Amino acid sequence: MKKLLSPNRLVGIMGQRGVGKTTLLLQYLKSNLKVTEYIYFSADDIYIADSTLYDIADTFVKLNGRVLVIDEIHKYNNWAQELKNIYDGFPSLMVRFSGSSMLRILHETHDLSRRCVTVPMETLGFNEYLELFRGIFISPFKLEEITTRASEISMDLALSHPNLYSDFKDYLKFGAYPFFMEDRDEFKNKLYNALQKIINEDIPSCNRIPYTQTAIFKQLIARLIESRVPYKVNAAKLSKELGITNPTLLSYMEMLKDSKIFRPIKKFSTRVSRKPEKILFDNTNILHAYADDFGIEVNRGTERETFFAGCFSKIFYSDIGDFKVGDMVFEIGGKNKTFGQIKGAPKGYLAIDTDYTTEPGKIPIWLFGMM
Repeated sequence: MKKLLSPNRLVGIMGQRGVGKTTLLLQYLKSNLKVTEYIYFSADDIYIADSTLYDIADTFVKLNGRVLVIDEIHKYNNWAQELKNIYDGFPSLMVRFSGSSMLRILHETHDLSRRCVTVPMETLGFNEYLELFRGIFISPFKLEEITTRASEISMDLALSHPNLYSDFKDYLKFGAYPFFMEDRDEFKNKLYNALQKIINEDIPSCNRIPYTQTAIFKQLIARLIESRVPYKVNAAKLSKELGITNPTLLSYMEMLKDSKIFRPIKKFSTRVSRKPEKILFDNTNILHAYADDFGIEVNRGTERETFFAGCFSKIFYSDIGDFKVGDMVFEIGGKNKTFGQIKGAPKGYLAIDTDYTTEPGKIPIWLFGMM
């Protein structure tokens, strides 16, 4: 909201379907502008099919309009060029827009990088879920606090909020997207439908690939969910099975990463490599939605790893333990997990599935959702 209210003339909100981009734009307009000062529309609205964004902006400015708001701009073919033309042609006009997380504004050919402020809008963290659902505000913790004070913090929070651990279990199934507040019973269906639209509409339109290729993306998703455990990538074998080249396979995986469906994770190494070691879903809600559609029970280990990996922007698989974050090593497991696999690691920790801990080095996994 601060970015939307800033004096920057061009601000874009980027994020996956369902994270709340449209709601945020409407709240911004309702709370800060008179109805005569702005115009709002979706880029795929049938009423603009015979017009251009530039023409709409031109007419709006002549009517003394101040703020132009375009939702789902990725659905408009020539959006980057027209945004540039609007920015250069109407210096008094403020433009706000939303778009898919796949829109790489900084890489567009029309030099929007120095004109546009882009804001990534992520899914809800566990602490944000608690604030929406329970009205409980818990200030975020830094990773260093969690690794050094896990026992103190977890015991204090678990004892002061008796439902916290059960709320975490619910969050893993339906807490990452704010529309859980509308109807929990329909949450999985709504999320699955949103994911289908990302595959069938957003990926082809944003990446300019044939719509016939969506079948390959669906096959990749099927392999990931049917493996049940974190999917280990054999690029040569997989590309041959799918009938595509190795570079194309890696590009498609990158698209699924940009769309916030996949979370490819590389093995920690000093060498730079495009190939991920394993692939997880971007969050546990997606894991549960696809598992439900395929009629497959979610593996608890995969669920834990998916959640943990989603808490970090930069994370690697490790030969010692499961994950490496900076100079720290983490082993993920149930509450009875031992330090055996990270024995000797100077900064080794267990992220375990429990409500609170009293043993040094053991950290309740839900606590990482409080960062």
